[in-house]
Amino acid sequence: MTAHTAPTAIVELGAHDLPAHCPNDAMPVWSSHPRVFLDMSKTGHAKCPYCGTEYAMKAGESARSH
Repeated sequence: MTAHTAPTAIVELGAHDLPAHCPNDAMPVWSSHPRVFLDMSKTGHAKCPYCGTEYAMKAGESARSH
């Protein structure tokens, strides 16, 4: 028997949500882990090293600084 997990949704962020961090504000407190800041400047994507939550910039948004 193999375990099956449902695919998780990718958390989409806008430029106003930066700097990106996990756990994010929508996560319940009971499931939190130490806050980690995520670098999205190169690819527009990041994955939390603690919980595996995936983050991506919304279409048309940029994670690059001015």
